Amino acid sequence: MASAEMDHSQLRGGVMLLTLLLSPMRYLTPAASRLLSPVNRELLRQNFADWTADSAEAPRVAKAGDKTAAATNGESLLARYASNMTEQARKGTLDPVLCRDEEIDLMIDILCRRRKNNPIVVGEAGVGKSALIEGLALRIVDGQVPEKLCNSELMTLDLGALQAGAAVKGEFEKRFKGIMAEVAQSATPIILFIDEAHTLIGAGNQQGGLDISNLLKPALARGELKTIAATTWSEYKKYFEKDAALSRRFQLVKVSEPSAEEATVIMRGLRTIYEKAHGVLIDDEALQASAVLSDRYLSGRQLPDKAIDVLDTAAARVAINLTSAPRQVSALKTQLHQQAMEIQMLEREQRLNLSQPDERLSVLQQQRAEIEQQLADLNASWQTQQQLVQQIIALRAELLTQEENATEEQAINLAALGAELEQLQQHQTLVSPHVDKHQIAAVIAEWTGVPLNRLSQSELSVVTELPTYLGEQIKGQETAIHCLHQHLLTARADLRRPGRPMGAFLLVGPSGVGKTETVLQISELLYGGRHYLTTINMSEFQEKHTVSRLIGSPPGYVGYGEGGVLTEAIRQKPYSVVLLDEVEKAHPDVLNLFYQAFDKGELADGEGRIIDCKNVVFFLTSNLGYQTIVDHAEQPELLGELLYPELAAFFKPALLARMEVVPYLPLGKDTLQTIIHGKLKRLDNLLRQRFNAEVVIEPEVIEEILLRATRAENGARMLESIIDGALLPPVSLLLLQKMAAGTAISHIRIATEGNAFTAQVEEAL
Repeated sequence: MASAEMDHSQLRGGVMLLTLLLSPMRYLTPAASRLLSPVNRELLRQNFADWTADSAEAPRVAKAGDKTAAATNGESLLARYASNMTEQARKGTLDPVLCRDEEIDLMIDILCRRRKNNPIVVGEAGVGKSALIEGLALRIVDGQVPEKLCNSELMTLDLGALQAGAAVKGEFEKRFKGIMAEVAQSATPIILFIDEAHTLIGAGNQQGGLDISNLLKPALARGELKTIAATTWSEYKKYFEKDAALSRRFQLVKVSEPSAEEATVIMRGLRTIYEKAHGVLIDDEALQASAVLSDRYLSGRQLPDKAIDVLDTAAARVAINLTSAPRQVSALKTQLHQQAMEIQMLEREQRLNLSQPDERLSVLQQQRAEIEQQLADLNASWQTQQQLVQQIIALRAELLTQEENATEEQAINLAALGAELEQLQQHQTLVSPHVDKHQIAAVIAEWTGVPLNRLSQSELSVVTELPTYLGEQIKGQETAIHCLHQHLLTARADLRRPGRPMGAFLLVGPSGVGKTETVLQISELLYGGRHYLTTINMSEFQEKHTVSRLIGSPPGYVGYGEGGVLTEAIRQKPYSVVLLDEVEKAHPDVLNLFYQAFDKGELADGEGRIIDCKNVVFFLTSNLGYQTIVDHAEQPELLGELLYPELAAFFKPALLARMEVVPYLPLGKDTLQTIIHGKLKRLDNLLRQRFNAEVVIEPEVIEEILLRATRAENGARMLESIIDGALLPPVSLLLLQKMAAGTAISHIRIATEGNAFTAQVEEAL
């Protein structure tokens, strides 16, 4: 009644009383109905407005900018449900818009048409669709538009506020018709901007209401209502393309993602705003790094949105560190607290005779003393760096305010303070006077899991010296390591064809020659650890339908929406290594999945999402052609031609051409001897650490292991089998016997007797 009959915007006590009187059988008890029967219902209904004019519930006087009060005073619907973007531009609250002149010009052309003058801005989330409208508002205020648009007002419609409280059937449509009427009657031309315009389709359609898009169509076609809409490509295809009558009334304006160079220009335009917001300076290298690094490592999002987020986070972090203790201090305090609880528990147990005194308590107390010293040193370093940074900031502020009167002495002092701060921060940077590329790299590293040294220059030295690092762990495979190094160098220098992944290598050769170990070492050296390695055993994909386990089930099948093993691993760790082990055991149709991944650096999952593989190195291992490699190990230069027929019999030529074939040679006697030395050295260190004893491994042990390793095609795995199956059991038996007797061990000797391995264990005196 309040809304439909009396046109009130809020529910009042008098209306509730009138409703009770008019429907006593529905709302009142018989006793209450008899009590109110003397009241003249019709008289109250006719004079309700006059009798309640001075009520305490009467609408209050609206304050400037108070939308609630404005609603009760009958203020215009546009003022209640829309914000004036041109007014914001006049006040200077809009950010500058750069590198979008072409799209803004196209919008202006469409708006100046006689009919169907309605642009719809379509682009992926984060490319700057809303910023495009802000750019148009800035142009209108600056007078950089045709005369036809000079006096226009650009209003942003708030669909959420428009729908809020419109539960009564027809209320939402009534509000929208009122807005259209106000726009048509306005003396000043008004352009409506509707963000997330796909929500118009179906809005108000609950319980048989009219679809709002149908109200718009006649006005849009006649040019009476100039409207700018914005939506994403997925929503445009889902809603607008299916409604041809609506889509033909809009003219498409495509907004693509800017390049890293254009994003850098955009960031330069925003620098002053973010410097003012955070109170810190931002150098140009930080702006470039935010665009370039986010473009390279933050997949699934668009420039310039992701670059702005990275810069905003880095600036906030620098500003926080100027006044608050760094995170390292908080981490040490937390560690101290945890140790204090454990020490307190151990002391309590010993005091109550619940446990015997042990070394754990003394070790914890020693560790606590060391951490307390670290914390004291860290606090002292932070305070020193903070004082220097405050001096640098103050001096820079003086130079900025006195650009023309700046003295040479101020510049010299600033350089001296900078050099002193750099000297202090050689080991650890706790406070920074401005945002630089290192802070940007740190944010990217935290968000993506990419090792920080990968984003800095230190990782380049690892790439250039990769054969040296790999040669220490992988023996006898100099040719294979050289081949991998050449291709990884080219990929790291970004000289390969754009769009390809960092690498796709097919490692072929006998078992146990170092193929898998090479992949493990590369993941540690270049990617920061083995947790950046995704290993998929391809022997589990021998059926054609198992491809759904890799990329996820398609719509309509069990498991849809859960993601695939491969696609989810790459999506969560876009900078990583993928190892497809024993690839020859997979169904050939499963391998068809990798055509686009190896060529375009893209992989579509079961839900249709495109997974970015450009920062992934793919390794495939196989035993195909191992006999050819064994037979022609002395002629490695011929292996490529000799292996191709055998590989082409399994891999399709198009897929084989997308991979680099790297043959691994069988291990020679000298290489096996070197590997045995390394394995026995690790055993020596393990026994010394575990039992605190002197260890002697006689030279004949190496000869016996080498003599037993008769099958060269089994490589280093045969050595492990001999050590685990023949050498370690007698040693383990004696050690366990001594441990069971509770005796300490002083000497361990491993030797041979005849063709058997023997061990001697001496007790400590």
